Amino acid sequence: MWLLFAFVGGLSMKQLGLPPLIGFLSAGFLLNYFGFESSENLQSLADLGITLMLFTIGLKLNVRDLLKPEVWVASAQHMVIWVLLVTGVIYGVTYLGLSYFAEMTLQQAALLAFALSFSSTVCVVKILEESGEIKTRHGKIAIGVLVMQDIFAVLFLVFAAGKTPTLWAFALFALWFARPLLYRLINSAGHGELLPLTGFLFALGGYYIFDLVGVKGDLGALILGMLIAPHAKAAELNKSLLSFKDLFLVGFFLSIGLIALPDLEMVMIALLLCVLVPFKFLLFFVTFVQFKLRARTAYLSGLVISNFSEFGLIVAALAVSSGWLTPQWLVIVALAVSFSFVFTSLRYKSAHSQYLKLKDTLRQYESNIRLKEDIYQQPEGASVLLIGMGRVGKGAYGALRPSLGDELCGVDADPQRVRKLQEDGLKVIVGDGEDADMWENVDTTDIKLILLALPSVDDTTHITQQLRVAKYQGKIAAIARYDDEVEKLMSTGTDYVFNMFTEAGAGLAEESLRMLSAEGEYQMTNAQL
Repeated sequence: MWLLFAFVGGLSMKQLGLPPLIGFLSAGFLLNYFGFESSENLQSLADLGITLMLFTIGLKLNVRDLLKPEVWVASAQHMVIWVLLVTGVIYGVTYLGLSYFAEMTLQQAALLAFALSFSSTVCVVKILEESGEIKTRHGKIAIGVLVMQDIFAVLFLVFAAGKTPTLWAFALFALWFARPLLYRLINSAGHGELLPLTGFLFALGGYYIFDLVGVKGDLGALILGMLIAPHAKAAELNKSLLSFKDLFLVGFFLSIGLIALPDLEMVMIALLLCVLVPFKFLLFFVTFVQFKLRARTAYLSGLVISNFSEFGLIVAALAVSSGWLTPQWLVIVALAVSFSFVFTSLRYKSAHSQYLKLKDTLRQYESNIRLKEDIYQQPEGASVLLIGMGRVGKGAYGALRPSLGDELCGVDADPQRVRKLQEDGLKVIVGDGEDADMWENVDTTDIKLILLALPSVDDTTHITQQLRVAKYQGKIAAIARYDDEVEKLMSTGTDYVFNMFTEAGAGLAEESLRMLSAEGEYQMTNAQL
């Protein structure tokens, strides 16, 4: 039954142009309303989804990204300031005598503020993956903050729950030396059904190894993913787990709605707590620009992580079981988390167009000093830009390079991918095609053609619009998978759209005819001899 409700809810939201996760959350509350309760099976699916998600995050994570001040120092600073200020706000409300706030102590207010300081890993990763931005500059900053918050969560559980790691926890450092064995297993798994099975083994194995020694199991899945991240098949392993992870996470969203059935008063208090979400964004933005991030990076990073976390539910549940909070607060926090998911999903859907309107105002708060990662690279000597150097982009680059030579330049948002391609001798620079600031700073005077080799039609549309706003005068070509996508791209200003499947078929036929022609000439030459 829960599968039917989830499908109908997700499909309904998709038809309205909203993220399906909003439908999954709504389905959970509807199931609760009709008398359904959470089961062990559903909770197991939810836990498995979170474990797989953290493992796949680790597969994309570079440890060096976490060691940057704009990640770990900014995360700690934001949490401390948030807890201090929000504790004061919540405790101040107690003097108004409002409902469940009336008898709240200062310690309880601080605990609630701490629970609301975390951002949702599930919601953020889901949004970034759907928008294809998890490897962008702002995507990496957001993921880095989430990982740091997860570390803070582990420390909290150790002190609050009295769950002290055993002495065997020091043996976890030996996992670093197990990497050659892990790599060998991945290579042996091949490319078929054994590869995702290997991913399950690593994710769950990491979870249980850490849990066995008294450390949060989810952190183990994340660490195992980070150990495997440098492997050449890490991206392939991630893709093989994608559908499994998305399916199991449906259980997580449903389980939130099934926690308890709220009354109107609880709903109103949860909405009141969500008034803090814009303040959370503002504090993130100010913190990030203080650490010299560009306004766009600070804006997008802050926007996507401005929500409440499923970890808030863990804190609330622990507080309720320990008698620190009344049981009603668990329901209120669950509602606030759900509402914040909806707000973030809706706001981030138009994040790039929002920034386009606000950029002049936001850039006033930027530092004059630029971090190394935020300095724009110029496509010197290029007349053709190829945006997106994934499989399709790299294939297009290989086909165009013999004709264009150094007049062709690739652009990709993933610095690691760019570095690897440069080592292979390709002319590629780091750049986010959706970055409106980039197009204002990159000289496109001599650029005659920009080819957008991106999998997301929405991303391609955003880039096309930003190029036109930046007064780019050259041609724009893009790729699409379906006919309706071709029509959408043509209507938004793209000059030419390649249908991937149609063009691939035509290319195969052309190459086959060329081979047949060559074979005929070869046979004729032999006959003449």
